[in-house]
Amino acid sequence: METASWMEIAARVLEWAGVGVIVAGSLLASLIFARDFRGGDRKAAYDQYRANLGRGILLGLEFLVGADIISTVTAPLTWESVSLLGLIVLIRTLLSFSLEIEIEGVAPWRRRDSANDSGSR
Repeated sequence: METASWMEIAARVLEWAGVGVIVAGSLLASLIFARDFRGGDRKAAYDQYRANLGRGILLGLEFLVGADIISTVTAPLTWESVSLLGLIVLIRTLLSFSLEIEIEGVAPWRRRDSANDSGSR
């Protein structure tokens, strides 16, 4: 089997892994939410649910971006294909970035400042 075929298979495996992680993460987050919702503080359960959903989606997006990068190696390089890939990666990266801010509550470049502020109190 030639190298391009192996890379296409690797890209497909990563795509399926990304989708699987998103689905499994959503199901797991929903189960945890159902348990926590019945057991007590509903607002805390909802906040944790959103964070857990975001983590699952974020991890799945990382796999999907990896699959897109591998796909560029096997695809014929035209301005259209490179532009489309760039746009897809940009959208997924921005989505990942915004999810990370939503989950952590702070931008990545301010995380250390936030940790120092919390530790000095």
